[in-house]
Formats: sequence, structure tokens, C-alpha cells
Amino acid sequence: MTSTRKERFRIKAVTFDLWETLLFDKDGADLERKTIRCNQLCQVLRKSGWNISVKQVETALGQTNSSLMKIWDQNLDVPHVEMIRIFLKHASQGKVTLRNPSLNSVSRAYISVLHDVPPYVNPDAVETLQWLEKENMRVGIICNTGLTPGTELRKLLTNERIAQHFKIMLFSNEIGIRKPDKKIFDLAAQMLNVRPQEMIHIGDNLKTDVYGAKNAGYHAIHLSSTQGRDHTAEADAQSLVSLSRNLGTLTAQETQPDKSIQSLLELKKTIREIEAGTKLAK
Repeated sequence: MTSTRKERFRIKAVTFDLWETLLFDKDGADLERKTIRCNQLCQVLRKSGWNISVKQVETALGQTNSSLMKIWDQNLDVPHVEMIRIFLKHASQGKVTLRNPSLNSVSRAYISVLHDVPPYVNPDAVETLQWLEKENMRVGIICNTGLTPGTELRKLLTNERIAQHFKIMLFSNEIGIRKPDKKIFDLAAQMLNVRPQEMIHIGDNLKTDVYGAKNAGYHAIHLSSTQGRDHTAEADAQSLVSLSRNLGTLTAQETQPDKSIQSLLELKKTIREIEAGTKLAK
């Protein structure tokens, strides 16, 4: 006898944004990191013979951010070493006679603040990742890196003992593409060996996470909680945190998620709802 039971649609893979989704920040962390970064970079440059003040370093960092934003606005990214070169160009004001400091020493001063003022893991992350593992979901990270490269973020996730839950980790500075570009989502689907329509992406950013995922054919879940966000940085119109939330010309319809959740613990129920409401592809 032929069975008439319909095979249900299944989500096979889940990708996460990193900042404000899996990693949370305390209020004021961005400003604290900026202060430490300026001081450390100033010390390194002075050891190389540069006559430079903390204020001048701060200005150079602001110019560096502006240069990066022009690149990021095209959904492109640069390797970390190129970011350091951009900073040194602004810090030196084009003076070719200055002694070149060690790129490694400048890089360490630039990125070590992640460990001086570390983010903390979303309290709901471990339970959620363990459930996805039990459900045989393929899990990945799609992250737009800011001033911290993927190498350091991997170290942080390893130290926090959650790195083992991810089959892939895509960091924009390593692949040269940033969300919401469709190509970074396509790459994740290819690496996880699933079709985009069998995937869910979860993140806090309506432009990079929701619009980006939907445009690539994913299902998109918006983590809309304000918990674990640096509200001081978000209130500063010039901070990278604030600028990253600018929707530009996108409409409300283009940034409409399939579902919104307040906690990652809602994910189990939300995935089941998406599965139940999705027709099987013929």
C-alpha cells in the first residue's frame, strides 16, 4: 500500500550573526575599547620614534573608520593587515621619512582590546547550540568583522568553549565580502551543502542579517532584543556600531523577517513554525 503521508519540510542548516546575537556587549564597551586602543597604539608608535599624541592617534582612527566605511558600503572588506596599513597612512599624514613600526606590534595594539574589554556569550547560546546539534542541524557563523579580525574572534569563541558547535565560520575580512551581499550567504550554503531555502539566518541587524538573508533565499529570524547591546555606542551617530544599523534606502518590506524573537531560546518553536508554514519544493 502506498503511503499518503506528506513528507514535512525541514530546515537543515542555521547560520548566526556574531555580535549582538551570539556575543553580547556591556554598555559603554565600544568607548572603553577605543580609549585603550588609542593609548596602546600611541605607545607602539612612540617606541618607533614617532612624535605623536593620543589625540592624533584618535583622529587617525576616525579617518581610518571613514576609509573603511567607503569600502564596507560596497559590501566589500579588506584583510586585517590592509586595515593596519590604512591606519598607519592616516597616522603618518603621508610623511614617508617616518620609521616604519612593526606591523605585528601595531596589529597587537589594535586588536588586543578585544581581550582587555571582552564581550560575553549570550546566556541562551549554549543551550540553543546544543539543541541544534541534537537536531542534526548544520550550524555556521556569518560575521561582518569591524576592527577585530576573524582570527581573534575564533580564539575568543574557542576560549569560551562554543567554537566546536560550528561547522563553518565566515568572517568578512578573510573572504573580502560583507553582509548583506548575497555572495557571502551563497558561500555559506555551498559550504554547508544545503539549499538556501533550507536555511535560516539569525541576527540582530535588519539590513545585514534580515535583508541579506532574505535576498539570498534564506529564511530570516530577527533577534529584536535590546539585551547585550552597547546603547552608548548606538546613540553616537559616528560610531561604527551606530553606522552599521543604518538601513539606507531599504524599505520596511525589504527588511521584514520571517519571524522575530526576543531570545534564542525561542528558536526551537520558531523553526518549527517556519517548517510548518513552508511548502515543499517540487
